[in-house]
Amino acid sequence: MKKNDLLERTFWFGIHCLKFLRKLPNDPESRLIRYQLGKSSTSLGANYEESQAGSSKADFKNKVKISLRETRESNYWLRVIKALDEKENQELDQLLAESIELKNIFGAIVNNTKL
Repeated sequence: MKKNDLLERTFWFGIHCLKFLRKLPNDPESRLIRYQLGKSSTSLGANYEESQAGSSKADFKNKVKISLRETRESNYWLRVIKALDEKENQELDQLLAESIELKNIFGAIVNNTKL
């Protein structure tokens, strides 16, 4: 995978999460989740984008670590949604699968970036 592919994936993951969040009900729990997942799902891509212009390998690795943390948080909130609404939801399942893949990719980048 080229870095640009990952830039695209992280961008579209954030967009797909935001579009999915529009479909949640307007109750207090969903508003909390909408805010938290909206922030984390877009932050992971923004931080990876910023890592591409890192001033050093350490700066790059730090930004990717932030992306990894935000991806883990996004995965958490997606799991909360799934646990609250036990109906079958293919869109949610795809977002969960993508969050796991992104988490694994960012983890590998962090582990393989030598300082």
